[in-house]
Amino acid sequence: MRVAVGSDHAGFVGKPAVVEELIALGHEVLDHGVFDTSSVDFPDIAALVGHSLQTGAADRGILLCGSGVGVCIAANKMMGVRACVTHDTYSAHQGVEHDGMNVLCIGGRIVGEAVIHELVRAFVGADFQQEERFLRRVNKIDQLEKGHAGD
Repeated sequence: MRVAVGSDHAGFVGKPAVVEELIALGHEVLDHGVFDTSSVDFPDIAALVGHSLQTGAADRGILLCGSGVGVCIAANKMMGVRACVTHDTYSAHQGVEHDGMNVLCIGGRIVGEAVIHELVRAFVGADFQQEERFLRRVNKIDQLEKGHAGD
């Protein structure tokens, strides 16, 4: 699997654990930065990861900021991106399986390295379940994204 990864300066502390775990699991990493703790605006990083999904350069994405919230909000503004802040392993896999989540958002100031490794394993180890109810719900999300609420 090709996974686009990015963090702002506040999430940078957790990014090495993400990259390390992805490589250990045999996944290809597209690292969109940052590469040090210099200040950067999280929407710029979310846009890079989201664009990788939109173009097919990546199959999934992982974003980090201080809380995970900022990158999640920014990423969800992009067509085709279904991002969620996830700090527990159940949500990391269930979000993929039932909701088609394709971007895992982590708070680098919230969880430590051991939890990050577990989150990454749960996220990339999950597959969307092609059950009718899940397909119907994701299709409704897609309609919301296109501005067709309630149609």
